[in-house]
Amino acid sequence: MPDTPEIPTQIALPDHVAGSGRLDRLVDTARGYADHAVAENTRRAYARDWTAFARWCRMKGADPLPPSPELVGLYVTDLAAPVGKARALSVASIERRLAGLSWGYAQRGFRLDRRDRHISSVLAGIRRRHARPPIQKEAIGPDELRAMLATLPHDLRGLRDRAMLLVGFAGALRRSELVGLDRAKDDTMDGTGWVEILEAGALVTLRGKTGWRAVEIARGSSEATCPVRALERWLHFAKIDFGPLFTAVSRDGSRTLPRRLNDRHVARLVQRTALAAGLRSDLPEAERRALFSGHSLRAGLASSAEIDERHVQKQLGHASAEMTRRYQRRRDRFRVNLTKAAGL
Repeated sequence: MPDTPEIPTQIALPDHVAGSGRLDRLVDTARGYADHAVAENTRRAYARDWTAFARWCRMKGADPLPPSPELVGLYVTDLAAPVGKARALSVASIERRLAGLSWGYAQRGFRLDRRDRHISSVLAGIRRRHARPPIQKEAIGPDELRAMLATLPHDLRGLRDRAMLLVGFAGALRRSELVGLDRAKDDTMDGTGWVEILEAGALVTLRGKTGWRAVEIARGSSEATCPVRALERWLHFAKIDFGPLFTAVSRDGSRTLPRRLNDRHVARLVQRTALAAGLRSDLPEAERRALFSGHSLRAGLASSAEIDERHVQKQLGHASAEMTRRYQRRRDRFRVNLTKAAGL
């Protein structure tokens, strides 16, 4: 069963235009571009959202088509306050489900009016009653990262994972950006960017939500923790000069495989090495594991780099300084004492 269910495309010739070989090829090309309008991971998530909604409708004896704001409002209510043993979803998860439904309806030629009172008023009430501050992942600082690196072996798999942790931290890369990198420009169709290794460091070119951006990863002061040196070692011993930058390794650890790693590998790698390094050992293992993810690397750089905030904002690719501050877990906290400044 495919990860992303097939959805009937709405891109086609107008009814009054006769088809031809050239026009049909243009339609196929346009459909290909439309498929890339949304990131693959997002499409999969939205497809799962639609599948869950369609299943809920069948269980209630309703039809998901055409869109009904009244029905969607009841669905949202059931997500926030389910009957029985089902787990209530967070406000953020419900809003994501709504985005998935809007996308699903659009793919089928319909439009869901999320401003309709049957949806908007229910969602406003859910936010008011159930909204909680977002649960943030633990930021991994340089000392914690060194401890995590020390848990890795020095075989081919260890070289790869060491490079991924250091490049992910120094570049403040999202996990999908990290595993989506290619060795060079236009190596693959599914890549999210590529890497150029220069004398001063590595230049990462990424395709983001708002266009292309460049991320500079300079060489470090220590050979053991330099992200560029770790990347060079991985590329040399893995013999990677084309295609995906971070690939799978054979079971015996002796050779690389052509398959690109998926973004879940980054989360598992961060969790595994954080636990092995004994980070937050004051908590039970399940709680410790839940604290760490790929975002821990981005938050770690944002919290640790003692430089002007605008440089951190640029590295993370944020459009606003406010978004960057959400990643700065410990930085600048209580550095400015407004209480004393006010004379108290």
